[in-house]
Amino acid sequence: MRVMVMVKASASSEAGAMPGEELLAAMGRYNEELVKAGVMLAGEGLHPSSKGVRVRFSGRQRSVVDGPFAETKELVAGYWLWQVRSMEEAIEWARRCPNPMPEDSELEIRPVFEEEDFGAEFTPELREQERRLRDQIAARG
Repeated sequence: MRVMVMVKASASSEAGAMPGEELLAAMGRYNEELVKAGVMLAGEGLHPSSKGVRVRFSGRQRSVVDGPFAETKELVAGYWLWQVRSMEEAIEWARRCPNPMPEDSELEIRPVFEEEDFGAEFTPELREQERRLRDQIAARG
């Protein structure tokens, strides 16, 4: 199963504080463990919400709202995409993570939808389209 592991934002990440050498080294070692174990598929840190925007949808209308966004606890400061056997394995890996922030912080782990989760509505034609798109993405990587 694939899971998205989100590093929740904190006051320091929203202030744009960059991690120090010690944390960068610890996270580098942790990421190496994830890669060697075949768990890590992707992962990146994100700039603070002050550099982001949100696109809101209301029927056919679209509006753009510039950051920063107020609720730090609802923001994401970074992410990993992991391939694990179970949610329990994902939790084990998350427990081993160095604290990604200088203050208390939190990781959120959520399963990624797979083809079989969509049922009959995900027709053979739609499945084939999805496979083609994934192949195109993989070819670029």
